[in-house]
Amino acid sequence: MTPSKVYIAADLGAESGRLVSGAFDGDILRIAEVHRFPNTPIRIHGHLHWNILGLHAEILRGLAAEARRAGDSLVSLGVDTWGVDYGLLDAGGRLIGFPYHYRDSRTEGMMEECFRRVPKREIYDATGIQFMFLNTLYQVLSEVVSRAPALEIADRLLFTPDLFHFWLTGEKVNEKTIASTSQMFDTRRNEWASGMLGRLGIPSRILGPIVEPGTVLGKLRPEVADETGARKLVVVAPGSHDTASAVAAVPAGGTGSAYLSSGTWSLMGTECREPVIDELSYRYSFTNELGVCGTVRLLKNISGLWIVQECRRAWASEGAEKSYEDMTRMAEAAPPFAALIDADYPPFAHPGEMPAKIEEFCRKTGQATPGEPGAVIRSVLEGLAFKYRTVLGRLEELVGRRLAPLHIVGGGSKNRLLNQLAADALNRTVIAGPVEATSAGNILLQMVATGELRSLEEGRELIRRSFATEIYEPREAAAWDEAYQRYLGIEGTVC
Repeated sequence: MTPSKVYIAADLGAESGRLVSGAFDGDILRIAEVHRFPNTPIRIHGHLHWNILGLHAEILRGLAAEARRAGDSLVSLGVDTWGVDYGLLDAGGRLIGFPYHYRDSRTEGMMEECFRRVPKREIYDATGIQFMFLNTLYQVLSEVVSRAPALEIADRLLFTPDLFHFWLTGEKVNEKTIASTSQMFDTRRNEWASGMLGRLGIPSRILGPIVEPGTVLGKLRPEVADETGARKLVVVAPGSHDTASAVAAVPAGGTGSAYLSSGTWSLMGTECREPVIDELSYRYSFTNELGVCGTVRLLKNISGLWIVQECRRAWASEGAEKSYEDMTRMAEAAPPFAALIDADYPPFAHPGEMPAKIEEFCRKTGQATPGEPGAVIRSVLEGLAFKYRTVLGRLEELVGRRLAPLHIVGGGSKNRLLNQLAADALNRTVIAGPVEATSAGNILLQMVATGELRSLEEGRELIRRSFATEIYEPREAAAWDEAYQRYLGIEGTVC
């Protein structure tokens, strides 16, 4: 029998996208993937772009399929995506070109140019955001510096989920959690950092009104409703940044524990009520992204399983196709601590030739190269676990308390080896799950917005009832302590 209420999360990550339905029977939320599709960047004239029109078509295709299945049970839909990227619209609402991929080379040198115009510390004090070359601030500045015609004729900047919401509803707004990733938003004043942007030559006229996560944007455009058959459905802006949605679904939540949203990126942090912007957070380059229901996500962006994904692509291009399960099994069989890598080594952030970059890092740090694929992946996963230890220590220093346990959520929480290595490196309990945290958190906010749930706390109780978790306890603390001292000798030493 069709459940009484069905919600749809369109969850787009840097490697793939999917539509997930959430069926609520009054007690338990049951989610199911209804449509999955690849998210493959395209290179045009030497630049890397997202196939944004293809992604929109896939959202409509998945929505139509679910509308046929669920019929009038459909309540709402919300879109979440990766952060920082955007599209520009002209005055008629038409997209100006293909949105750039955050790893495109156009941001080279832009951080230095930005700091020449506005001091680095002043930017951090205004935004509280970690300095990363891919931030929206440096992408838009590259258009200012190059005098890009697109920026001159642009009427509105919409972040990636905002763009999909506009195409679905006609509403041109910027949802707060995704806006906060840009390094253009004043997280303490809850407004665009227009004074800073003006000094950089970035026109504030292109920045739209900010809406809270959980805002009902309205019904589908008539032509979209006709195409999909979802005529009664409303669109809700959830935590439109995928990490905001993932953190919403952390079973414990609150300020006493830490979370790790594990996927292409590893995002480690804790939930706060106010931004933490001070000398120490600046020195450690922590970010204050805004969360759902008035929360702040104090966190650190870490390279994550992107390195593993790039190794897999490199080996596949040489004819050695390997599944993620195969690579994890090989890593389990490899000897521990043979080669230690720093996941934040800058060349790792760029696509291509990842195994060769790992070998280069080992040579630069006086280590033997890992060689076999299993040893390479083992070095990556152990390097991530050691990075988690460094970041968690600094996070606890910032908030002045011990944070335990660590909750690992998201697709990366399926990697049982990495979960165990994290528990070992941190010497504390790790609770993994839910795997579908991003979709569940997206749906949770839709349920709050449409009145099915009263609060974030009630939603997290629903998450605890609905999804299983797995517990990992630390092992071999002395061996990990010794290896961590070796790791500290190489962390941040080469660039």
